[in-house]
Amino acid sequence: MNFESVEKIAAAVLYEGYILYPYRKTAIKNRQRWNFGTLHPRVYAEQQRPQEPFRFVAEFLCVAPVNSRASTVDAVSTIDVRVSFLQLARQRAIHDANELSDPSLAWDEAIERTSTHRDLKLQDLLSARLELALHLDGAVLPEGRGSVPAPDLEARILISAKSLDEGSCRLHIELENITPLPSGPAARRDEALQRSFVSAHVVVGIKNGEFVSLLDPPPVYCASAAACNNVGVFPVLAGEEPDRSLIFCSPIILYDYPKIAPESEGDFFDSTEMDEMLALRVLTLTDAEKEEMRHGDPRARKILERTEAMTEEAMLKAHGVIRSLRNLDPEMMHPDTMSPATLNGEQGFGAWNPFEESKAPPESVSVFGVDLQVGDRIRIWPQKSADIMDMALKGKVAVIEAIEQNFEDQVQFAVVLDDDPGREFGMMRQPGHRFFFSPEEVEPAGTGGPA
Repeated sequence: MNFESVEKIAAAVLYEGYILYPYRKTAIKNRQRWNFGTLHPRVYAEQQRPQEPFRFVAEFLCVAPVNSRASTVDAVSTIDVRVSFLQLARQRAIHDANELSDPSLAWDEAIERTSTHRDLKLQDLLSARLELALHLDGAVLPEGRGSVPAPDLEARILISAKSLDEGSCRLHIELENITPLPSGPAARRDEALQRSFVSAHVVVGIKNGEFVSLLDPPPVYCASAAACNNVGVFPVLAGEEPDRSLIFCSPIILYDYPKIAPESEGDFFDSTEMDEMLALRVLTLTDAEKEEMRHGDPRARKILERTEAMTEEAMLKAHGVIRSLRNLDPEMMHPDTMSPATLNGEQGFGAWNPFEESKAPPESVSVFGVDLQVGDRIRIWPQKSADIMDMALKGKVAVIEAIEQNFEDQVQFAVVLDDDPGREFGMMRQPGHRFFFSPEEVEPAGTGGPA
C-alpha cells in the first residue's frame, strides 16, 4: 500500500504543537511540550494523578469481498499498518558565541520513528488476534547536531478483526508504550518524556476492500459505526476522495479526506495556525530573537528563513481564499418579493451597529476599597487556572488599559503586563498582548509606572 497521498497531512499532525511562536526554546511555553497524542511509558503514566495516556485504541469498519464457499472474507484482502511518532533527543549544550540562550536550558529535538507492518491477512485477523512486539534502538540526531543518544523504546501493537451482522468487519488496533524506566514508578517527567511516543498515530491501508466513514456512514452501517470505541485517536478516511482504501487514525479530530491548504507555504506548528498572522509576527521579532530562532531548532530556523524570503505575492496568497460560493435565487432578492424590514436593512431584528455601545462601561470599579481606573496598576491572581497562561500570569503586575462590560453587565479589566516586551502592542489593543480579568482576580498594586 502506497501511503504517499496521506504523507503531508500525517506530517502536519506529527509536528502539531512541536514548537510555538515565538519559536525560541527559552520561551516559557516552549520549555514544556504541547504535542497532541503523547503516550508515556506505562510504568510512569499509571503513577500520575490524573493518569497520563500510555496507549491509544482505534476501531473502525471495513468491507471486504466474501468467499461464498467458506462464508468468510476472501484471503486476498490484506491491510498494511504504519505506526508513526516522534522521539525527543536531548541536544548537547553548545558553548558558542552565537548561542544566545542559557546553556543550562536544554532543548529536546524530535526524531521521527516509524514501524510498518505489511500484508496482514484480514482472514487471519478474524481468526486470532495478532500481537506484535516492537523494539526501536536508540537514535541520535543527524550528523552535525550533537545530541545525547535517545534511549531504546518498547511497544506492544495489538491488531484484531471481528465480523459484524450487516456484512462489515470491525478492525481493532492498539498501540501501548511499555518502555521500561531506569527509575521505575518513581521516574520524573523529564526521564519519561525521553521514552514517550509523541504525536503517535497510525495509518492503515486495505487491499481488496474499502473502509467505512465513521463520520458519515451509509445507513446500513450506522449502528456499527456508533459502537466503535476510539481512545486517544479518531479514524477518518484519507487520501484522494472518493477512494476508501486509506484511513488515518489521528490524535487530532479531523474530517474525512483532510488536506493541507494549498496557500500554506510551510508548517508553523501552532494549533489552528493562521499563516499570514504568524508570518507577520515572526517578521516583528527583534534581531536577538531571530538569532535565537536561527541557532535553535532547525525547524524553527526554516520558519525564519521562509518568512524572511516571502514575497509580497506570497504574503497576499496567505491572506486566504474563498473556496466556494452559494448561488442565491434571483427571485428571493427581487425588491417586489423582499419584506420592508429587509429592504430597510433591519433583517427583522432592527438595525444593528456592532460598534455601538448600548451601555457605557463604568469609569471605575472598587476592589478592596480602592477605586481602580484606566491607567492604574494591579496585581493579577487568576482564580480559574484554566490554562497555562493563568498559571504563568499569577502574581504579575499590569496596567489597566480599559474597563469593559458585556451584555450581562459583567465587568472585566483589560490589562497589559508591565514586563511584556510587546506591551506597546497591548496598548494598541493588539491580540496576544492584552488580557482580561474580573475584579475578583486582581488587587491594587499602586499607581504610577509606565502606562
